[in-house]
Amino acid sequence: RSLTVAMGLLDSEPGSVLNVVSNALNETVEFYRWTWSIRDKRVEDWPLMQSPLPTLCISTLYLLFVWLGPKWMKDREPFQMRLVLIIYNFGMVLLNFFIFKELFMGSYNAGYSYICQSVDYSNDVNEVRIAGALWWYFVSKGVEYLDTVFFILRKKNNQVSFLHVYHHCTMFTLWWIGIKWVAGGQAFFGAQMNSFIHVIMYSYYGLTALGPWIQKYLWWKRYLTMLQLVQFHVTIGHTALSLYTDCPFPKWMHWALIAYAISFICLFLNFYVRTYNQPKKSKTGKTAVNGVAANGVNKSEKQLVVENGKNQKDGKTKGE
Repeated sequence: RSLTVAMGLLDSEPGSVLNVVSNALNETVEFYRWTWSIRDKRVEDWPLMQSPLPTLCISTLYLLFVWLGPKWMKDREPFQMRLVLIIYNFGMVLLNFFIFKELFMGSYNAGYSYICQSVDYSNDVNEVRIAGALWWYFVSKGVEYLDTVFFILRKKNNQVSFLHVYHHCTMFTLWWIGIKWVAGGQAFFGAQMNSFIHVIMYSYYGLTALGPWIQKYLWWKRYLTMLQLVQFHVTIGHTALSLYTDCPFPKWMHWALIAYAISFICLFLNFYVRTYNQPKKSKTGKTAVNGVAANGVNKSEKQLVVENGKNQKDGKTKGE
């Protein structure tokens, strides 16, 4: 009898498995169609927004360069890119200031609330202005991949930490979702705050890239990390308040943002403690950052030192 029951279960199992798989696929397809039906139609013809594939390809190429770049540079002399870094860093200052200004003016003119703001998908001039600024914010995160490229080309591989790569790759990739579905509303707050902080940070990096003559006056490096940590805590508080007030904004995005901010707090706290509270000594006797003496710079290199416009940097202090 038990053998007969077992044979019956085996006979029925393939059909059950196929039904489960078929139902799962059908539900996935329906969910995809539903999400696509509620996309922000204002942005669908904007560059990179027709499909996630271009963004995913760019991020994949970035990760490949992170892996293969150091191998390619292993037996090559590091590139000296002082002028490039000066132009790049001050260019990022201008781009982030533009984004901050557009988000601030657009949200002010549209009467946005900093407590709770739903997405307005209309073609109102201020709403389109905000959506456009958020798109530029998304693009700026792709441009920031150059931070890593410059590190690797200059053989500053100690700067390409998990925090550095995690931040860059996830910001650019995940913000595609934000632009595709919620290019406005609550999304403006985090981008506005982050772009303002980036104006300060890239100003610091750009000034440092000018050379040792000004670096001795740039005493506020550690406060950039503190500012970033404050940013993440404000993000969590703002998002939690939105959940508490039942703000009409996708709840799953709120919870995902809280989890994302917590991951950054953990990583940046770890960086801060190791960099500023537990300095290590290298073989040269210099204070090391995560075990690397002043980013591996010796006196003969000092005139050419620019870690994307900064000294003693690990994983970048930017919360970007």
